[in-house]
This record gives sequence, C-alpha cells and structure tokens, in this order.
Amino acid sequence: MKVNMMHGAGGEVMGELLQTLTKFKNNNAGGIGLEAMDDGAVIPLGGTNLVFTTDSHVVRPIFFPGGDIGRISVCGTINDLAMMGGRPVALSCGMIIEEGFEVDDLAKIVSSMDEALGEVGANLVTGDTKVMEKGALDGIVINTSGIGVAQKVVRDNGLVPGDVIIVSGTLGDHGIAIMAHREGFDLGEQIRSDVAPLWGMMENVLDAGTIHAMKDPTRGGFASAINEMARKSGAGIRIQEEALPIRKSVRSAAAMLGIDPLEVANEGKVVMGVPASSVDTILAALHSHKYGKDAAVVGTVTKGAHVIMETLIGGERYIEPPIGDPVPRVC
Repeated sequence: MKVNMMHGAGGEVMGELLQTLTKFKNNNAGGIGLEAMDDGAVIPLGGTNLVFTTDSHVVRPIFFPGGDIGRISVCGTINDLAMMGGRPVALSCGMIIEEGFEVDDLAKIVSSMDEALGEVGANLVTGDTKVMEKGALDGIVINTSGIGVAQKVVRDNGLVPGDVIIVSGTLGDHGIAIMAHREGFDLGEQIRSDVAPLWGMMENVLDAGTIHAMKDPTRGGFASAINEMARKSGAGIRIQEEALPIRKSVRSAAAMLGIDPLEVANEGKVVMGVPASSVDTILAALHSHKYGKDAAVVGTVTKGAHVIMETLIGGERYIEPPIGDPVPRVC
C-alpha cells in the first residue's frame, strides 16, 4: 500500500494509516499519551496537568474568506489544547516556505497569527524556518505545537447515556467556504470560514458546568467527530436533524457542490456531551460569547453503538464516519 491523499483526510482511510504511524512503544509520559488518540497529550508535572499538542497545516488557497493559513495554524493548536481543558500558554511555529513566496504575504500570515494569539493571551515563543526549492510545496506549510495548563482534564471518550449533545455553532462553514472559493463562486460575505481561537469561550463554559466529553470537528467534520466520540465512549447517539445549526447559504452551496455539510471541516466549533443538569448553564455561557451565539442542543446519548439521525421527514438514518474529506487541504 502507498500513501495517497485520502490518508490525510481525517476519515476512515486516515485511521488505517494511523495504525502504522502510532505503533510506538514509548508513547506515554505518565498521563495521557499517543495511545489515547485524543486532541493532545497530558503530562502530570509537579501537581499540574500539562497539555501538549502539535499540528501541521496545509491550506489551498492560503488566503480565503474569513481567514488564512496563519490564523488556522494558531487556532488549530489553541483549540486542541482547549478541547482537553487546557489554557493555552505557549506555542512554537515551524514554517517550510517555498522559494519565490511573497514576503508581503508572509507578513500578513504572521500578523494573522499574532492577532489570534492575542485573543486568548497566548504567546509564540520559539520556532524554525526552512526554505524549499520552487515546486516542492503549495507555497507554505506551517506546524504549530502548544502547551497549556488544565485544572480539570476533559477527554473525548467520556459520554454516558443520558448526556445531551451540544454544538457551539453553525456547522460546515469552513469547508464550504474553502470549496466555494476554489470553485470561483462569488458568494460575497454569505459564506466565511469560522476559524477562531476558542479558549476564551471554553474557559467560561468549563466554569459553567460539567462536560463529560468534547471534540472540535475539524477534518471529517461533525460526522467524523461525533462517531469518534461515540465509539470511544462505547455509547450510541441520536441526533435531531432539525436541530442542527447549518446556515441556509451553506446548505445551498453544499447542495450545489454535492457535499454533505456534516462531513466538512469546521475550525471554530466544539461538539460536547454534558449531563442534562448542566445544559442550561453551559448554553448560557456559550451564548454569552461571540463564538457561541449559535450554540444548540442537537441530540442525546443512548445505550448502543451507532450515531442515528432522526430526519426532518420523520425517518432515521445512520450518520456514518466519512471515508475521507470531500474537501482536501483545508487545515
């Protein structure tokens, strides 16, 4: 077998590749390690839960409605820390830049990164830069790693029957914005990426109530994230289609492109499972923040092993994890 683009798309095919990439015997520093396949690792250190994560970012186009590769690179790492309850403290950045890349564009990317850092009070403290010959890259690749501190660690595998599923906002915005822009559709400001650093919002949410599990639905979208949470938790989930917050413009563009908006990446959203007793306070905390104003309850956790959608016409269907991402190179 040879690696192909589907292996990097965040779906079931990527899982096959990860079976090879994660065969390390030395994979845990005393807390939560690589074996958990969570959004990051947790390293207990002097009574503190140190959260650590890393991510590499490739986006085409580099600049798109609502953001750019710099904003995604910082937000992606901040959000992975936040999904485990970690307050982001410090990030590193490694850039691989193609020969001929415009320095003015690089300056815009750096400015975008700094703005995202400032939103959550984190700092970029170290980095590395390499230049490759022309034709070797899609312009630029950025890796960011980050460390954070968690008072209480949250996992993606803690769902229990009776939990309520909440999404923090509208789904499908980022992937559809990228695809529509690539295809040359002039949709004005109707569809923009949701890329955002979520720690400020999540700090309020973590203080507001109990969260049993959470995950950001990036590659593979909501469909991939909700199935992974169900599988890891050994639970079933029922989703109400009418409750899913999806913008009309995103639905229309997705239908035109032949793409399921539940299967495309989001870069500023959270899927979480919370006990019924915490729903009201957590929704209030989400709605009070600019990145959570469209938060909604979309389903419940049950006994079982499948994610089932109750459709608008009164039927039921499985929400299957995608085989790959229908919109490659988006994060």
